[in-house]
Amino acid sequence: MTAVPVFLYHSVAVDPPSWIAPFTVSPRTFAEHLGLIADSGLTVVPLRSLVAAQRGGPPLPARAAVLTFDDGFADFRSTVLPLLVRWGLPATLYVTTGGLRGDAARGPFPPGSRMLSRGQLGEVDALGVEIGGHTVTHPQLDVLPDRRVRQEVAECGRELEDLLGHPLTSFAYPHGYSSPAVRARVREAGWTSAAAVRDAFSSAADDPLRIARLMVRADTDRERFRQWTRGAGAPVAPFPEGVRTRGWRAYRRVRERLNVPYVALS
Repeated sequence: MTAVPVFLYHSVAVDPPSWIAPFTVSPRTFAEHLGLIADSGLTVVPLRSLVAAQRGGPPLPARAAVLTFDDGFADFRSTVLPLLVRWGLPATLYVTTGGLRGDAARGPFPPGSRMLSRGQLGEVDALGVEIGGHTVTHPQLDVLPDRRVRQEVAECGRELEDLLGHPLTSFAYPHGYSSPAVRARVREAGWTSAAAVRDAFSSAADDPLRIARLMVRADTDRERFRQWTRGAGAPVAPFPEGVRTRGWRAYRRVRERLNVPYVALS
């Protein structure tokens, strides 16, 4: 299987709030990453091209990559988008609707978080960035009751489609957490692809409802990123869910039932 790096970013900023700092890269580092991608010979393709290949459609270029961004930070509009436009690169932005600026009553992120407004999201959409759903309140879906899962997965899509005025097809699991039951609810809600994390390469053989991604963190050094651009340094999906992953889900479910939920950071 040919490794397809699907890069996952969150915030791109110089002075991020402490809660998101471990998952933030500076604008200079992000620009350097785009240069490393270009130098490696990778072709950045839209997410839909990867999904089409996974569903038996047209093959990808010999060396393809995808850029994705989670949550909906305001710096996507101010910092990331100008660089994408300059380089002519496609990207997918997964948005947590309750985090959009102006929705403070539902806001799932800490006070002072710098998120996109609804107007800014419309601008991003108009400039050709694919917008995807990322739930309403950014919960760990795999520990929620079925009713809540259905609500989070479907409602964010309805809100985004009402705001943007066109259908959406791509979803991402908050914190990367899913389960067979959660994936079934995502499919039922009409999403045709869903991104996980897995810290692995995707491929044309990967599950389009559990697309593996490589999370770029503040401590992701240049050499590790360069390895990823060469198709090295991580496993290639698909591969079975491991015992550790299932055990970690069971642990978080127990905590949720005891009303002492595990607090995920990203």
